[in-house]
Amino acid sequence: MLARALVLLVLAAPAAWAADTYEELRGRMIQEQIASGADGRLPVRDSRVLAAMRQVPRHLFVPAEVRHLAYTDQPLPIGEGQTISQPYIVALMTELAQLEPGEKALEIGTGSGYQAAVLAAITEEVYSIEILEPLARRAEQTLRDAGVTSVRIRAGDGYLGWPEAAPFDAILVTAAAPRVPQPLVDQLAMNGRLVLPLGELFQELIVLTRTPAGVQEERVIPVRFVPMVGQVQEPAP
Repeated sequence: MLARALVLLVLAAPAAWAADTYEELRGRMIQEQIASGADGRLPVRDSRVLAAMRQVPRHLFVPAEVRHLAYTDQPLPIGEGQTISQPYIVALMTELAQLEPGEKALEIGTGSGYQAAVLAAITEEVYSIEILEPLARRAEQTLRDAGVTSVRIRAGDGYLGWPEAAPFDAILVTAAAPRVPQPLVDQLAMNGRLVLPLGELFQELIVLTRTPAGVQEERVIPVRFVPMVGQVQEPAP
């Protein structure tokens, strides 16, 4: 019902929307999809995360032909066989990362650039890797158009991370890996958190935390992501 109501609101709006219309849609998105715990979901309550979701204009990060669906409760296609995650998943992964202002974050799978923009609304030091170069270049332009200048983007295999910028306080992976990429674990700062969907046919969102006693694992919820590609698909050494 929520998705239908938002679509009707969008379709009823004129072609040149006022900024307050988008702000209203983001407010409803946060209240009804993210913070409420509707449909048995874990509610997202971190005030910094909710402020970031309210601040970042998701409609700028989706193709024009699906822009009317930007604030609905669903992933959307962004080209190259990839998707932008539904708003709730973006918010939940950001909350699980427990990112603080001034900390350093790495995203694997830039996609549209939306998740990176949300991270950049919390901290100024954000790195993002996209294996598909056309998406990487498009995300760079979209972020510039949205006024986000603090995200560094690299086209390459995210399995390898960004060693020269490590360690990271938080690493988020936005595609499902069949196994945990060890280079990403190695690039975590002490008490750093790796948030990723793990699995192939059956996937779970997990959080790995690097502690003095070793790496601790928390399993959160079942999810469905596009598969992570590249070296992660090769047999483990």
